[in-house]
Amino acid sequence: MTEVTLSIIKPDAVQRNLIGEILRRFESAGLKVVGGKLLRLSPERAQAFYAVHKERPFFAGLCTYMSSGPIFVSVLEGEGAIVKNREIMGATDPAKAAPGTIRKDCGTDVEANAVHGSDGSETAAAEIAFFFKPEEVFRSSK
Repeated sequence: MTEVTLSIIKPDAVQRNLIGEILRRFESAGLKVVGGKLLRLSPERAQAFYAVHKERPFFAGLCTYMSSGPIFVSVLEGEGAIVKNREIMGATDPAKAAPGTIRKDCGTDVEANAVHGSDGSETAAAEIAFFFKPEEVFRSSK
């Protein structure tokens, strides 16, 4: 089934000029970039995006980190895009991620792990809507 998912290239990866490399990996795996933008989250926007984690001990640090520099957000489309994106990203902890995954190759620790991806279809829809207006996403199919 063709679906869409949100991908965020985090501040550490943007700062290390890895946007092209990371997008290449998604595209090489059959995912199509149908929306994208470089932006910087304010601390308040980061808190709103990660509100689901507000009771977790890492919340404050995560929001500080995610607002520390530019991020690249994109909408990826393809067959089984959500699962495929998560496989390409690898485990959250780069030390535990499989060889050849983005987080293994580009991440430095659990927080600065280069990328974020939606974990399900409802999350993907909400996360895409957080960053993109409908007219900013150019799906090849509905």
